[in-house]
Amino acid sequence: MIVTEDNKLKKLIVVGDRVLIRPKSPSDKTKSGLYLPPGVQEKEQIQSGYVIKAGPGYPIPLPHDNSDEPWKDTQEKTQYVPLQVKEGDMAIFLLGGSHEVQYEGEKYYIVPQSSILMLERDDELFD
Repeated sequence: MIVTEDNKLKKLIVVGDRVLIRPKSPSDKTKSGLYLPPGVQEKEQIQSGYVIKAGPGYPIPLPHDNSDEPWKDTQEKTQYVPLQVKEGDMAIFLLGGSHEVQYEGEKYYIVPQSSILMLERDDELFD
């Protein structure tokens, strides 16, 4: 398989309640017109970015069945409480709860859903 910009993230699997976020390009200028040195925006406690991938959610414990019937299917399928986050959302999150990773030369954050403060969703993306 040839890795392209479109499919390079398809082989990544995000686990549990975690979300993969590509940070928004920080502005190098303040609203008043002052230019900021590199790295100032990255040290902020709150960051924003776009949700690239989301995990399946919080696992639900399976009920324990006390019957010992040998014909019963014993294969257990894990069930999850789904996340509120969807791919394509713009997320504002706490930097302290996230982990910065480099993948294919780009910077991403792995963030638990509990560190996400707010989402902006364009519903037209999901129609």
